[in-house]
Amino acid sequence: MEQKPKVVILCGGKGTRLREETEFKPKPLVLVGGRPILWHIMKIYSHYGFNDFILCLGYKGDMIKDYFRNYNHQVKDFTINLKSGEKNFHGENNNPDWNITFANTGAESNTGCRIKKIEKYIDGQTFMVTYGDGVANVDIQALYNFHKAHNKIATVTSIVPPTRWSNLKIREGKSVYGFAKGEKLEGWWIDGGFFVFDKSVFNYLTEDPDCMLEREPLESMAHNNNLMTFKHNGFWQCMDNFRDFTYLNKIWKDNNAPWKIW
Repeated sequence: MEQKPKVVILCGGKGTRLREETEFKPKPLVLVGGRPILWHIMKIYSHYGFNDFILCLGYKGDMIKDYFRNYNHQVKDFTINLKSGEKNFHGENNNPDWNITFANTGAESNTGCRIKKIEKYIDGQTFMVTYGDGVANVDIQALYNFHKAHNKIATVTSIVPPTRWSNLKIREGKSVYGFAKGEKLEGWWIDGGFFVFDKSVFNYLTEDPDCMLEREPLESMAHNNNLMTFKHNGFWQCMDNFRDFTYLNKIWKDNNAPWKIW
């Protein structure tokens, strides 16, 4: 039986554009529907049977360690005897069957550096990478199958972002016939995370803190015809700022979260 690839999640950024929340916690621990967005991302992968995770930690990384170390305290009722310290957690043990490696990859490291630093934990030929602040209803198994079929080094999931502003709809170059807000910008594909890499990607990366995956490494792979894209036309949303935070929590509360596929 083929070994399932490990899933690397980039959790080390400072999230400065979401300072309302990230002043006190790392962005991957910002809550959506009462659970960290990191938990939601892991649930997406777990739904497809990918349960072996490596978390690349940086800014306030100890808080992420503490969340999972004390996971039962977060999600269960429990009784404690203060004298003996004995604890009894109530209810069934329905915790996710996840294996999690916590890797300190530096407070100031860029994405390429962080991935390079976890090379020693990758024991298969293929592994996955995504950002710790974005959710989507990507078919992870289809993504993986696509990567395996093309035999290139890297696959990036591309998405068409919704517009953030009211764009004019113009007919024949002059006549405005409407406005588009929240619609997709057709033909404009961007990096949506949810990568799959062959282990040889490490040849493109260094432990220089300035090494950014999205610049020279991916550009070099593209130049060498080693980068393919898996186009995702479904839901995708990052949590870049407070507006995104509010939106994600609203659609979760309304029971209208497309990434909730489990």
